Amino acid sequence: MFHLKKINKEKSDYYFMSGFTWLMGYLMIKCEQQKYRMMKIQKLYLFNLLCCLSTCTGLRGLISLEHKVYILEPMEEGNTHRLYRGEHLKLTQGTCGHGHNISYPTQMTNTTGHKRDAQSSTKHVELIIVADNREYQKQGKDVEKVKQRLAEIANYVDKFYRSLNIRVALVGLEVWSDGDKCSITQDPFTSLHEFLDWRKLKLLPQRPHDNAQLISGVYFQGTTIGMAPIMSMCTAEQSGGIVMDHSDNPLGAAVTLAHELGHNFGMNHDTPERGCGCRATVDRGGCIMTPSTGYPFPTVFSTCSKKDLAASLEKGVGMCLFNMPEVKVLYGGQKCGNGYVEEGEQCDCGDVEECLNPCCNASTCTLKQEAVCAHGQCCEDCQLKPAGTPCRESSNSCDLPEFCTGADPHCPANVYLHDGNACQGVDGHCYNGICQTHEQQCITLWGQGAKPAPGICFERVNSAGDPYGNCGKDAKGSFAKCEARDAKCGKMQCQGGANRPVIGTNAVSIETNIPLQEGGRILCRGTHVYLGDDMPDPGLVLTGTKCGENMMCINRQCQNISVLGVHDCSAKCSGHGVCNNNMNCHCESLWAPPFCDKAGFGGSMDSGPMRPTDSSGVTVGILVAFLCLLGVGIIVCFKRKTLLSLFFSNKNSTIEKLRKTLRIFFFCKSKKIKPILRPFIFFDIETMIKHDDN
Repeated sequence: MFHLKKINKEKSDYYFMSGFTWLMGYLMIKCEQQKYRMMKIQKLYLFNLLCCLSTCTGLRGLISLEHKVYILEPMEEGNTHRLYRGEHLKLTQGTCGHGHNISYPTQMTNTTGHKRDAQSSTKHVELIIVADNREYQKQGKDVEKVKQRLAEIANYVDKFYRSLNIRVALVGLEVWSDGDKCSITQDPFTSLHEFLDWRKLKLLPQRPHDNAQLISGVYFQGTTIGMAPIMSMCTAEQSGGIVMDHSDNPLGAAVTLAHELGHNFGMNHDTPERGCGCRATVDRGGCIMTPSTGYPFPTVFSTCSKKDLAASLEKGVGMCLFNMPEVKVLYGGQKCGNGYVEEGEQCDCGDVEECLNPCCNASTCTLKQEAVCAHGQCCEDCQLKPAGTPCRESSNSCDLPEFCTGADPHCPANVYLHDGNACQGVDGHCYNGICQTHEQQCITLWGQGAKPAPGICFERVNSAGDPYGNCGKDAKGSFAKCEARDAKCGKMQCQGGANRPVIGTNAVSIETNIPLQEGGRILCRGTHVYLGDDMPDPGLVLTGTKCGENMMCINRQCQNISVLGVHDCSAKCSGHGVCNNNMNCHCESLWAPPFCDKAGFGGSMDSGPMRPTDSSGVTVGILVAFLCLLGVGIIVCFKRKTLLSLFFSNKNSTIEKLRKTLRIFFFCKSKKIKPILRPFIFFDIETMIKHDDN
């Protein structure tokens, strides 16, 4: 045990711990009575340092030095704190509910000639964390204590993901103090689906966000301590997960939440057969996506996780993460140095020691002299890029490009085609910014050369209602038979490809020979992945896949795309544009928003204005045409007046007027404009001028 002594220095709160030098980092968390405090920590010249601390109700958090983890917590009485090794932390050993690996081909699919470098752009996950009633009771029925714990968890997760160029912004906390708002039981599979359904129907319409995670005080059955659907980030149906609060210290739940969030991003487990590279050895915790959790705590991601993330982003997963979060809804209030530009700030590049931005004063969060901007894809050399400059190109056939507005340093929020728009010619429909087709899913399951099986395969196999042919599970957890009209929304049936499924070592081939009336047989190839009952079946046809003419798989049913409103939206675009996910028209290059019925540069109200490919040439052409028309007009207006004044004016004024007329004539002649005046008139004029000069 030891005491902390507060030292006032440069208007910040410093804490000195006996036996420790200064650490580096910033943290601000919302404390009791809506007060805010800042932990300002200096630099420690050691490698492999991770520091994540909170100053609310004492100093608490994680200090990792040279792969050794220390936990810092306040004692119940006085200003006394305790610091202990991580192996002494009370921790429940557990595993992720996603029990096996699923690997996906890494090639980019459904992309256009222009590929967005999704890895280089900072992604922002707008996260809401919910605590169930059992967690509320576990924390002594103290709402503020629960909120503080959840905020600490979010802070850890944000620290973990920064190495992947991902920021996790906590935009909301909810504590179910009066009772659970959906059924949370010891069955993790049922609890996950209940929570995801509640999120879609209740939470998402009221509080827009990208992902929601439930922290539960319930002890799940078996060894499961967390569960989340894979490759589901940004979807309304499955962007979330559940986490058991299995440790006395919030760090345990934070590691599990980061793990489940990784599944949402498309990351798989770091199993031995994958040969993943990890900066931390197994005896030092390994990496975050290791299948089981224990001491030491993992705090880094493996090379496999980074590859999985890159493959998911290239496929269109995470389309909602390219916009900056609304700073007014960030939990914890504002503070210079947190990396977000908030009210009263001109810029924010983080801590003074971390800031590398040449346009921003890190200590004051103000722009440097002559700088107009400091952040964003539309800011270059501290100045705004011109309107129409591309700042985010389309990543696939369902994505739309964005352009700088000329007034904002940030690229407009990412927009994509409205659900139901055709893609890949007419072979697919867009859904959540991804072009879903049976063909691509067969390639994912079986590798190159695979293609969808004939319709009879889907009808026969999926009418069985067993693990190998079904339309998912019903409310009782039993496999549901597919109706004939919904057969192409059940288990995927393919032909060709590799000898066995390529999605993982735990996947097996399910082959069915179906006799044909005209003789012969047809081979149908499905897959079965041994995931238990705790993960959605990756062998099922994906939501949004085309299942007929103007038909799409929605909730395992083949429904008309008209239910999505795509036709009504596209009708207002005057035949010169398409409808985006905000129900606005994205116009072709020669038409202007909002309805593409007037001349313009294209784009939408959301994307920024498109710029013509050669605007300088167009401008010069318009200028030349204007000058020539002006010259012709002058000649027409003054033709007769000039000729008459030739005989009634004094000689000097006559010569001057003639010279002006000749200038107009030769200008138009050089531009190959046919003269209005007859040639003999100009001949007479030239003769008179020569005579006058003599």
